[in-house]
Amino acid sequence: MNKVILMGRLTRDADVKVSSTGMSIARFNLAVDRRFKKEGEQTCDFINCVAFSKTAEFLEKYGHKGTKFVVEGSIQTGSYTNKEGQKVYTTDVLVQSVEFAESKNSAQTYQNVEPQKAEFVAVDEIDDEELPFA
Repeated sequence: MNKVILMGRLTRDADVKVSSTGMSIARFNLAVDRRFKKEGEQTCDFINCVAFSKTAEFLEKYGHKGTKFVVEGSIQTGSYTNKEGQKVYTTDVLVQSVEFAESKNSAQTYQNVEPQKAEFVAVDEIDDEELPFA
């Protein structure tokens, strides 16, 4: 099975073009936060995505830089030879569906929100009697 679900922000407006057959094709880059971060390393991955037809038209209208989306699709790899004769390998997410991940008001105030620290309970501190499936 080849299925991927991502949540992230567009790094730039979606680039939408129409093919010779009349099909809309949107290409965009999604910045997806990494769950665990190490000092000195990047904190997110930049995932190339491609959407077609109605999904591409939706992204043309609403796919602006900084907008947070949930994307569902599949991963496709490929390769081509560039102008210098070198083989270039590609990995893209072929988008099947896109949803907004936050309201417009949340997106506008995103810059002013401080991230909250999660509090975790150590596993050995949980009483087995409290578990619903013991």
